[in-house]
Amino acid sequence: MSAPENRASGDRPIVVASNRLPFAIGRNGDGLHVHSAAGGLVSAMDPVLSKRGGTWIGWPGIELRRGETLPVPDRPYAIAPVNVSNEEIDHYYHGFSNETLWPLLHSMSGRSRFDRRDFEVYSEVNQRFATTIEEQSAGAGLVWIHDYHLMLAARHVRGALADDVSLAFFLHVPFPPFDIFRLLPWDRELLSSLLACDLIGFHVRGYARNFLDCVERTLGARVDHEAGLVEYGDRTTRVRAMPIGIEFETFDGLARATDRQPEAGRERIVLGVDRLDYTKGIPERMRAFERLLELQPEYREKVVLLQIAVPSRTDVVEYRELKSEIDELVGAINGRFTTSAWSPIRYINRGVDRERLAALYRDADVALVTPLRDGMNLVAKEWVACQVDDPGVLILSRLAGAAETMREALLVNPYDLDGTAGAIHRALSMSEEERASRIAALRRRENRDDLDGWTSTFVEAAAEARKALPSMGDRDFEGWLSDFIKDYRLALFLDYDGTLTPLTDHPDRAQLSPAMREVLSACAARPDADVAIVSGRSLDGVRAMVGDPSLTYAGNHGLEIEGPGIPHFVHEDLVHYRGRAEELADELDAIASDGAWTERKGPTLTFHYRSVPESQRASLTREARAIVVRAGYQPRDAHCAVEARPPIGWDKGRAVLHILRSRYGPAWSESVRVIYAGDDQTDEDAFRFLSGLATTFRIGHPDSATAATRRLPSVDAVRSLLGWLARRREGASG
Repeated sequence: MSAPENRASGDRPIVVASNRLPFAIGRNGDGLHVHSAAGGLVSAMDPVLSKRGGTWIGWPGIELRRGETLPVPDRPYAIAPVNVSNEEIDHYYHGFSNETLWPLLHSMSGRSRFDRRDFEVYSEVNQRFATTIEEQSAGAGLVWIHDYHLMLAARHVRGALADDVSLAFFLHVPFPPFDIFRLLPWDRELLSSLLACDLIGFHVRGYARNFLDCVERTLGARVDHEAGLVEYGDRTTRVRAMPIGIEFETFDGLARATDRQPEAGRERIVLGVDRLDYTKGIPERMRAFERLLELQPEYREKVVLLQIAVPSRTDVVEYRELKSEIDELVGAINGRFTTSAWSPIRYINRGVDRERLAALYRDADVALVTPLRDGMNLVAKEWVACQVDDPGVLILSRLAGAAETMREALLVNPYDLDGTAGAIHRALSMSEEERASRIAALRRRENRDDLDGWTSTFVEAAAEARKALPSMGDRDFEGWLSDFIKDYRLALFLDYDGTLTPLTDHPDRAQLSPAMREVLSACAARPDADVAIVSGRSLDGVRAMVGDPSLTYAGNHGLEIEGPGIPHFVHEDLVHYRGRAEELADELDAIASDGAWTERKGPTLTFHYRSVPESQRASLTREARAIVVRAGYQPRDAHCAVEARPPIGWDKGRAVLHILRSRYGPAWSESVRVIYAGDDQTDEDAFRFLSGLATTFRIGHPDSATAATRRLPSVDAVRSLLGWLARRREGASG
């Protein structure tokens, strides 16, 4: 469905993508019918889309059957449904989104289930959302993706958007620390996808800090923690904390519009309002109230806990078990303390309309908002907005995002039952003067930082997000490497093509620049460093290109090695392959056309196709790999090339180990620090071998996964790194 042509604003339209549309679709005997949808996201996005025009993309809540047409309510913006089958919902929504990501992001990793099939379907559905976003993005100024259901969509969208279209993401739940998020087997995929965005928003600074820490430690991205900027490949992403607000004036008005209950003889009310979810801490809250009645018996028959628990995910076993636990707990506590005229807990297991909820908010003496973990918690903000008469007291979990800004609340640890019981006692006995002071400050802030303000702030930030980090320099390398190599001898390993020189159409053109040659020689001249070049070129070829006799050279991916202080090495099995390599090269020459050619390197060879038209590459490389396999060699992918190697179990990782052991002995890791930089898939063998033992750098655009510690964007960044290594203070010389 195309966006409306007439817009209420001259501003460019917005594309919003979320798991659900701003309404739900149901099916009965008469066919499909529309249900209204409430919630903060609908309240936030509907006005801005109505003003600027655009499209809302989402799942309609039901699998559309063949021939069915989605009934779309009249709106001043377009609706683009994404059809998701019931089977896909089991894996994408119930599985990966809510049984893997939901508990993990809430730091409850013990509840997470890691299932590859769930992730695969999640990826497929995210790709489908991305395709719809691409179809709707023409003329848009902003594509805004929402929440954990769509964390892989951005990477598919980025390449299809015009350069002047901002891509942004907001996470409405917490983001956990590195030690928790790295439990996810697909952590790199999600993080790198999010970094395709220009702006990523979180509710509070703590979540933003956790994310920055994760992308730095998991992806090796370059991070400016103070400015909230991440450089990953050729893209810079801004990361900001922007706490979401509520429709303050709406709740304030609802609270003023309904009659108050008579005060005479009224029980004092401690109110809890939650979706029925294990993150909300409802059992812990009830046990804390039980503890209050044990410690402060004067509150018996005078105070009640009114708990509203709106049913959620009733088809999930864990949620049904939670409901049973709460039912049993309510029965046990009421059975213990109930008198003929009073029961301590009143439990409502259903939704409550907005008008009734506003009255309950207003009349409650205490709001008990104690989730075990929460991205923000809008109940706390709604309750504050409804304190229009005699003010109550907000008790808030310090583990909710709202605690970062709602400082006038009484903050508690929801796992500390005695502490929470003590806070309830303090709230019930607090003077009116203190209550009024705390509520006044909370109301001013929530009125100022309302939902409309949050939306405007995010849209403005997305438009201004593209700010690049300063060029990589000594400050970065100092932070990454100074402590790592301090007081140790340095073993520096470098690939050649794509690392020390840019990739060229022909290897002969890949000459070292004077500046690169200078810093390379300066590194090699240090008494506390040894430099080795590890290349897919032949040993004679790479040695001739660099020309420095003080360096160690490993050619043919390390099958041939020579250098100062180590014995000349040629793998013993190569004698069986030299003649066969020539025969294989002749076969590959026979299929070479349109710019393809074979580089003969003695025991190995490389079939280059960089100059071959894109349309012919797939069939040509398939044929080349088949020829390599028939000849008894192993085909390996390189930059626009197919490497053919003898199947003798040797690669750059084993070559590095050979050099380290030959030069420094079997206990080399005790006295030497290793740095390795390379740009190719063949360097991944070294990255994997050196994992945990070295600092490794993958050079170039982050278009594929890597085992390297960090990434460097270009050959120029490598030159800067070598310059810093050459100038640094001397370390060990042994």
